[in-house]
Amino acid sequence: MKLGNLCQLLKENPYPGRGIVMGRTADGKKAVAAYFIMGRSENSRNRVFENTEDGIRTKAFDESKMTDPSLIIYHPVRLLENGLLVVTNGDQTDTIQENITQGHCYRHALNTRAFEPDGPNFTPRISGVMKPDGSYNLSILKSLDGDPRCCCRYFFEYDSPIPGTGHFIHTYQGDGDPLPSFQGEPRLVDIHSLGARETAAELAGQLWDSLNEENKVSLYVRTTDIESGFSESVIYNKHR
Repeated sequence: MKLGNLCQLLKENPYPGRGIVMGRTADGKKAVAAYFIMGRSENSRNRVFENTEDGIRTKAFDESKMTDPSLIIYHPVRLLENGLLVVTNGDQTDTIQENITQGHCYRHALNTRAFEPDGPNFTPRISGVMKPDGSYNLSILKSLDGDPRCCCRYFFEYDSPIPGTGHFIHTYQGDGDPLPSFQGEPRLVDIHSLGARETAAELAGQLWDSLNEENKVSLYVRTTDIESGFSESVIYNKHR
């Protein structure tokens, strides 16, 4: 698979929807996780990321303008007690957390879920689980070419991330009506190209500037030193 420039991929796509990036800094010392949301409707754009004790949640920026909280208000990021970092684009974050707490795995959890019931888009559910050693799993649950009668579940596992690279998965191929679901494997991307220092702040700044100005809503970036476990995180919200 050809190594892609993450910033360039984002600049060329006005509406990738929601996206997850997981990878490793060029020196191999830090694990990187990022999640962003975009929106076309006023309801989707009326959101911000907010820190919680174990990660982040989405919330309405202006409560008076929130018309339907289903599918857009959830906990995208949760850090579990066993050190697993769970990142998703919906309330399957909680499904994964509950199943892992009960001794199951993320696959077991996601086999109980399907794509979002928002026809005709049937938005895919994308999820990532990062382990303390920096290895990670990505998955996508999607309809069969837009047919809601069949849910296709794909799982991708990366046990030895290559320094300076990562994988990028998102909900939509691009803009459209209905919105076309993501196709193929997660994109292999160059993490090193995001910045020489590779701090959470620098990575977040590069990503935020690459997202479509009209459609971007919020971004979260976290870096974790694999040896010490020390982490840094940054949030960008269009509504400040």
